[in-house]
Amino acid sequence: MENLDYGIIGNCKSAALISKTGSLEWCCLPNFASSAVFAKLLDEKKGGSFEIIVDDSYNITQEYLWETNILNTVFSDGENSFQVIDFMPRYPREDGSFYAPPDVIRFIRLISGKPKFKVKYDPRLDFAREKTYNEFKGNYIKSFTKEGKYDSLFLYSSFDLNDVLEGKELELTGNAYFLLGYHEKLITQSLDRSYLKFQRTKTYWMNWSA
Repeated sequence: MENLDYGIIGNCKSAALISKTGSLEWCCLPNFASSAVFAKLLDEKKGGSFEIIVDDSYNITQEYLWETNILNTVFSDGENSFQVIDFMPRYPREDGSFYAPPDVIRFIRLISGKPKFKVKYDPRLDFAREKTYNEFKGNYIKSFTKEGKYDSLFLYSSFDLNDVLEGKELELTGNAYFLLGYHEKLITQSLDRSYLKFQRTKTYWMNWSA
């Protein structure tokens, strides 16, 4: 492996590793002891990843948001720029328990211009032991196995999911999101809902750090 320099995000139940170029290359869901749904860290060719791909004109920088476990990757070519804010939701409920679902949220914030990028969404469930199938289901992409141990994964987004699945170039004209969930969502997902989870998670980690 050329790149062994990863940022880690988590919710105290599971975690994900994201490369310096914003590629999600390791994640076990729904918890630490579960099988990997992305494992490019172990095998570049068949491990599976969730990548944000830009052309060579972009400079990429990465750091954690201050006093948090939220990873911020900035892509900029000087005129067009955006940031990918990666986190797993975690924050307290009113009853004292924690909201910490087996989800990864990639909140994409437009900084300037109209940046363009492609997404490689290539989950490989159960350590890629069997083939993973991806199907567009209207408001989400369902990934699942047909052979061996059954497993599934769900992707929600404000982008056109057919374009995502086909790896087409996307143009960012405003903020956007991806929500990767181990369970199908009963409540309609939206940009505002993902942003609220980001703010609540940021507050949780800043309180924890303090």
